[in-house]
Amino acid sequence: MKQLQKLVLPLLLLAAIFIIYQFYFATGGLGSFDDFDSNNSAVKTITVKFIKAVELERSGNNIVFYVQDKNEKIMQVNTSSVLPDGFASAETVTLKGHLSKNSFHAHEILVD
Repeated sequence: MKQLQKLVLPLLLLAAIFIIYQFYFATGGLGSFDDFDSNNSAVKTITVKFIKAVELERSGNNIVFYVQDKNEKIMQVNTSSVLPDGFASAETVTLKGHLSKNSFHAHEILVD
């Protein structure tokens, strides 16, 4: 019984550290558009899944494509920046920009 008592505290401590790491420090995975405010034009970063089924639309310098967040919310992305190499074959992309009413305006696009 004393052996068991000596193991409980270290196991609880390890479990607490693991839980804190998973929810606070762990990066990766997809982000959520729900974390953005359409009334705020501050540039934030989000990682999303690139939807290849819908073709890119180009009109002048503007490029339009679609992405999906972790809540499976599909969002139109507008950008005037140059698409990085390997963009067309990317599974996920990281966008830096802000949410406008019904679309996301990307200032920078990174391929993961």
